[in-house]
Amino acid sequence: MSDTRLEKDSLGEIEVPAEALWGAQTQRAVDNFPISGRHLPDRFIQAVVRVKRCAANVNADLELLDDDRRRAIVAACDELLGGAHTDQFPVDVFQTGSGTSTNMNVNEVIARLCGDAGVHPNDHVNLGQSSNDTIPTAMHLSSVMAVSEQLLPDLEHLIATLGLRSREGRELVKTGRTHLMDAMPVTVEQELRTWVLQLQAASERLARARNELHALPQGGTAVGTGINAHAEFGDR
Repeated sequence: MSDTRLEKDSLGEIEVPAEALWGAQTQRAVDNFPISGRHLPDRFIQAVVRVKRCAANVNADLELLDDDRRRAIVAACDELLGGAHTDQFPVDVFQTGSGTSTNMNVNEVIARLCGDAGVHPNDHVNLGQSSNDTIPTAMHLSSVMAVSEQLLPDLEHLIATLGLRSREGRELVKTGRTHLMDAMPVTVEQELRTWVLQLQAASERLARARNELHALPQGGTAVGTGINAHAEFGDR
């Protein structure tokens, strides 16, 4: 058996690893951008997949996508969101400015996971979308996910731990420090309690900043006008 297979796009034919789930556009990006060897984080890829899953449901509701293809796309997205096939996103983090290569990488993988459902990466998975709105939406979404699922919970744990340690140091006196010199005495509780207050304030600022990311550019398509998407696509 051959180690490669031939895939075809508007630029012609290109060899792709035989077992790869991606297609021609992904392979061209792999060949054209061998820059850092670093790939986009799994959380970012999952954010793009969430966009594709939501878009399939919306396009089906708008009667632009038949239900068989919708179900196939959603099932493929659920498989990826469950943690499968994380090795199928090989595009370098330094790539096209709009992230087109990663957008098409996700489209191609989803389409191939749909099997014989007749799902095309552009015509169906990317329906009503552009890299220019999908990738910024994924930036917002993955940032919200990172702050909500990791950063804020870790800060809450740190705040709770420092609060406990500060109470344990209530009777413990240490030398205060100002301008890199010894200063008046303080208790460990007083010092750690200040850290707690600073972290609580930082946590509140992060939560407010996260909420500003809830506004999404999805639906603007190529230049922000929504061209080639249904008029209701963005809102839905």
